[in-house]
Amino acid sequence: MLLPGTYKDKVAFITGGGIGLGKGMTTTLSALGAECVIANRELEVLKKTTEEITAQAGNKVHAVQWDVRDPKSIEAAVDQLVEVAGLPDVVINNAAGNFISLSEKLSANAWRTITDIVLNGTAFITLELGKRLILPEKGAAFLATTTIYAETGSGFVVPSAAAKSGVETLCTSLAAVWGRYGLWFNVIQPGPIRTKWAFSRLDPTGMFEKAMIGRIPVAYLCSDYACWVSGAVRECMSVCLDKLSRHFILLCCVCQVTKEQWAMMETMISGTKGS
Repeated sequence: MLLPGTYKDKVAFITGGGIGLGKGMTTTLSALGAECVIANRELEVLKKTTEEITAQAGNKVHAVQWDVRDPKSIEAAVDQLVEVAGLPDVVINNAAGNFISLSEKLSANAWRTITDIVLNGTAFITLELGKRLILPEKGAAFLATTTIYAETGSGFVVPSAAAKSGVETLCTSLAAVWGRYGLWFNVIQPGPIRTKWAFSRLDPTGMFEKAMIGRIPVAYLCSDYACWVSGAVRECMSVCLDKLSRHFILLCCVCQVTKEQWAMMETMISGTKGS
């Protein structure tokens, strides 16, 4: 438990902060005194979340609309971030996208849909903000959310596994070379977070829902108390690694999904709308 005011006079920038885990992290940091700026693609989601957290924490939350896949959009969003709150003390790369699919069914567009958001988006925002922080010699904590299968690999979510693995390598690489500038980089690997958006793609039939509860030390890892921790990849699962490291493999070895069910899920997933 961190002390009240731990993040007083600090600015936190959270991508994908409108829903799910991003919203939860924003709520926690705001309650601890941070001036939070969240970025998301959907304006209505941003508006609802900023109003909700501001009312709950009594600390104003700002919103920035962007397309995380577009470097120009990211540059404009960072300009807006600096204008409303200043350069950040905390940067949380949480924006993501995913869906389950048979690997032999993946198209080039399907691959880019995930990797452009997860890997390229994380790289673009990290490099853009890193360059701006280095010039005035302002230190900051960077945190990225990945998944345990970034280490082990997993069937049926191959683009996500490859992209998340790239994010981890990006962070550990920058931890080695940008530490001299007062920038530290860490990664957390939470389990599946139940949101309507995510589970409409990852568990469209409801057959795969599991109780996965993790202790996710975001506020600590981004605080001054952890400024000596950099290059770490923290697994935040509450159950056995060997059971969950390839948890989507359960679709074939436990759930035994048939070709007909795969076709049904593909139709259900393609009919969902991202947020």
